[in-house]
Amino acid sequence: MLNVFRSKPKYATVKQHERVEKKDFPDNLWTRCDCCGKMIYNKELEKDGFLCVHCGHHFRLCASQRLAKLVEGHDFQPFPPLIAADPLTFPGYPERIKLAQEQTGLDDAIIIGKACVRDSPCVLGIIDFSFIGGSMGSVVGEQLVRGFEYALEHRLPVVIFSGGGGGARMHEGIFSLMQMAKTAQAVGRHSRAGLLYISVLTHPTMGGIYASFASLGDIILAEPGALIGFAGPRIVEETTRQKLPPGFQTAEFALAHGMIDDIVPRNQMVDYVGRLLKWHR
Repeated sequence: MLNVFRSKPKYATVKQHERVEKKDFPDNLWTRCDCCGKMIYNKELEKDGFLCVHCGHHFRLCASQRLAKLVEGHDFQPFPPLIAADPLTFPGYPERIKLAQEQTGLDDAIIIGKACVRDSPCVLGIIDFSFIGGSMGSVVGEQLVRGFEYALEHRLPVVIFSGGGGGARMHEGIFSLMQMAKTAQAVGRHSRAGLLYISVLTHPTMGGIYASFASLGDIILAEPGALIGFAGPRIVEETTRQKLPPGFQTAEFALAHGMIDDIVPRNQMVDYVGRLLKWHR
């Protein structure tokens, strides 16, 4: 039988404490992984080479970050800078260049010069996606050609890290497209001299960059999960009206179909490239 006359439970009185002021914490302590969605402490992320500790996802690096990991304190002697012109008087292009220079600290979408990777001298170039999508205009093309010509003159191997999802830079029209043939010819002259060219494809390597110098390496490496190709998967699917296979245009797909030589995680890249350069010597 239900006891409706039972006594009410007694509650302890808790003394109210003084209110603790909320401390201000920086907003940039954590980063969410684009792949698995988990949070990563930024100091840990940087220490691990901007790799997700949970799933191994490779975060995008700017050119200066990648350069520091490759040369490991050795001197880097950059080639003299070049500044993009506006041959087509494309609306807003000079302002776009100036903004990209202010945001990245670069003159254009590439840094290139003489370097040492694990004590092996080479010409090292890095495309920076954060500068107008890493697109190739006249400056990028000319700097690459000068890099290969310097390597040819001094009998050096060349290592180029490509990560230009923008392909040829539309703001320069035909002048940008000309860089595809121009860089390919420079690679050919370097190759005919019996010198080594290592092309490393990072996410994303697309368009005119992939269709020229990036796909012409004697040894072609890629970071895991990198998107590699000319047109993007959505454009290919809409054009061909065919359903693309899973993982189409990823580094793993390219390796399985013989388009690249190996996939190298970022934390192994310096050792891997260093060994190749040492064997070449």
